[in-house]
Amino acid sequence: MILAIIVGCEIGFWILLGLGLASRYLWGMRRLSTALLLAVPLLDVVLLIASVVDMRGGVQADWHHGLAAAYLAYSVVFGHRTITWADAKFAHHFADGPEPWRPPPGGMARARYEWGIWFRIVLAYGIACALLFGLILIVDDPSRTTALNGFMVGTLKIPMIAVLWPLSYTLFPKKVGVADDPSS
Repeated sequence: MILAIIVGCEIGFWILLGLGLASRYLWGMRRLSTALLLAVPLLDVVLLIASVVDMRGGVQADWHHGLAAAYLAYSVVFGHRTITWADAKFAHHFADGPEPWRPPPGGMARARYEWGIWFRIVLAYGIACALLFGLILIVDDPSRTTALNGFMVGTLKIPMIAVLWPLSYTLFPKKVGVADDPSS
């Protein structure tokens, strides 16, 4: 059940985002656009409630519940950024908006950018773990929540692998030419 709700929330996210942006830029309906974009976080609430209800109903925890926590954490940390990115792209392509922002091409500016992304990944991992610890406390039955501990340990690989990007940009910064330098 949880996996289906996660998939439904992901599909719902993109549908609400697409309709919200289309309402704003193609149809000129700002109020509808605002309402649709404000409804996006409600999908996270639905997923959170479904996870708690599922576990409180006696279900054995598995990786689906861990994935639900990771999805919620991603939404909290990267959701606004994703919506802002999509808004800039949509405005540029359909409403003669300015060229969307791009990360710095190299140098220490790119390294700082990559470290910022990595810190967000670490924050998302921490939020996911906090949600899973909360679920473990709510269920209060270690025999049913062992998989959640395993999920936390397994997903620790994500920030550990992701640190390679900012490290590589820090240790081996790409030279920024005059044409690439955003300040010139």
